[in-house]
Amino acid sequence: MSKKYKVNFQPSGSRGEIEENKTLLEAAQGLGVDLESICGGKGTCGKCKVRVEEGYFEKDAMDSRMSHLSELSEVEKKFIKSEEGPQMRLACAATVHGDVKLFVPEKSRAGKQIVRKAAKDITIPIDPSVRKYFIEMEPPTLHDLSKGDYERIRELLKEQYGLEGIIIDYVVQKDLQDALRKGEWKCTVTVREGREIIKVEPGFIENTYGIAIDVGTTTVAAYLCDLVTGKVLNTESMMNPQVPYGEDVMSRITYAMMNSDGLETMQKAIIGGLNEIIDKITSEIKIDGSDGGHQIVDMTVVFNTAMHHIFLGFNPVYIGRSPFIPAVQDPMDIKARDINININPASYVHVLPIEAGFVGADNVGVLIAEEPYNVDDMVLIIDIGTNGELLLGNRNGVYSTSCATGPAFEGAQIKFGMRAAPGAIETVEIDPDTKEPRYKVIGKADWHTHIEKIDAKGICGSAIIDVIAEMFKAGIIDKSGKIVKDLDTPRVRLDADGKPEYVLAWADETSIGADITVTQGDVRALQLAKGALYAGAKLMMKKLGITTLDRVVLAGAFGSHIDTRSALTLGMFPDCDIEKVYAVGNAAGDGAIMTLLSRAKRLEAKEKARWVNFVEIAIEPEFEKEFMMAMHIPHMKDNFPNLKNMLEKSNAQVTVKG
Repeated sequence: MSKKYKVNFQPSGSRGEIEENKTLLEAAQGLGVDLESICGGKGTCGKCKVRVEEGYFEKDAMDSRMSHLSELSEVEKKFIKSEEGPQMRLACAATVHGDVKLFVPEKSRAGKQIVRKAAKDITIPIDPSVRKYFIEMEPPTLHDLSKGDYERIRELLKEQYGLEGIIIDYVVQKDLQDALRKGEWKCTVTVREGREIIKVEPGFIENTYGIAIDVGTTTVAAYLCDLVTGKVLNTESMMNPQVPYGEDVMSRITYAMMNSDGLETMQKAIIGGLNEIIDKITSEIKIDGSDGGHQIVDMTVVFNTAMHHIFLGFNPVYIGRSPFIPAVQDPMDIKARDINININPASYVHVLPIEAGFVGADNVGVLIAEEPYNVDDMVLIIDIGTNGELLLGNRNGVYSTSCATGPAFEGAQIKFGMRAAPGAIETVEIDPDTKEPRYKVIGKADWHTHIEKIDAKGICGSAIIDVIAEMFKAGIIDKSGKIVKDLDTPRVRLDADGKPEYVLAWADETSIGADITVTQGDVRALQLAKGALYAGAKLMMKKLGITTLDRVVLAGAFGSHIDTRSALTLGMFPDCDIEKVYAVGNAAGDGAIMTLLSRAKRLEAKEKARWVNFVEIAIEPEFEKEFMMAMHIPHMKDNFPNLKNMLEKSNAQVTVKG
């Protein structure tokens, strides 16, 4: 049996015994400590810094020493600076070999993320897969010995509602007799697709609930719907509980490869998370009955291909290897009890189809929500996230692709990056003459210049796009992304390694006791992400033989909170009239809701998923060339006449070709 040692985290006070050789990050996760770890413990983000408190602590009856942890690793040497002190460690890299007491600095504490995935109003004909039917039966007599309870219900459903060939779920059959007698031979029968009885309730029950869920790489959003009216009754969201196992799809696929129980662990995590969100979303509106989620009789779910496979327990390894073939592309219907989802046990979880490779059911949700196949103008739809997915076309044809944008948009790989939580800078403007910034912080109502106690903690994704676009417009960075060193401003300086950086917030404006800066590395990380999106769009435009776009639609929760002008300035997508660039919110979630409310939309999703032309851009001969040119701001060669006009009106200190 392995040894165990005491681990104590402050200021939370969380403590417990941890097995020898476990990392401090594993200890934090086991003890429920909110420790930032954007990369999921892979040692690539440097966010999980903790300080070792040395000495004997009588109250805790423990002797805490640096020597009780593994030796400082090369990964830690890369991220921990001398000015941070000799007792700082990376929780993901330091393993436990003795009792240790730790302090978690504020900048390492993971605040509750603001997950913004509200549903929009959806107007479609309501025709759900599940309906309820009220039946009044005559009590049986000795003359009815040739018919059982089920046969009598089947006969009445045919006579009163025209439903033929009705079958019944075994679990429902077991409780059928009790339900009929409790309701004194009056009951409400829930039928799926006009064929299968999935619930029988005593008496008359009017409410019919369904739930649509969008499982993103980073966040999960759920929408509780009334299947009779189509109204969204409640929404809930949470961080994807798989984040500790990797910040992007490839790191989670790797986790499944490297750990024998990795797939099972991640599947249990997401199933547990969904059950938690189901319990919360039903309890908040006081759904009739004490069994909460069991009142939900239908469920639809969308996700990218990797999340799809992990949710279903399919080995995700093969979609991470060329030729990236998924286990299944068609839609699936799975009994809720078979996958341990806590809704009505006999109900089904409808999994939308996936397109191919890394273009999953979430992109199909976007496709059927925005319906580019029903319009004449040429529209580019970008679902921005850790894994960016694009759709381009009109009624004559639509292409789709997936771009590995990486986690920069979520704050990873950014020195002071963080998720959208209180204290995160979310909006930035820079004066082109003085180079002085002003910004807004989540949790504060005004610009920082009007707030006495600012308490900035870091920079979230929307502000990362803002600040780098503003730095370009103010002439702080050039087209190649290099920070201009010889500017007459204290905001541009050299860091401890002699590399240039821009000071966004001085230490006295922050709650972390340090200046919040934008480094040259931060600029490069965003250039890589935006370059991938642009290259994907450009290659699809070439496939369609077009050179201009009529509209650009930004989908996803993140896409709804970025400034469209900043996005165009950076060149996240080809030039377009800024008035024709707009956000539509969580379109993937909208698609999930539509398939919950409409059988026609389910069929549409199945058909259009096969109709779309998928492009694997990574193997396109021109990808590398297009990607390198797209790294420039806004682009190395392409014309941007709309952007040029926009910047001229704003007196930006730059020249844009076009």
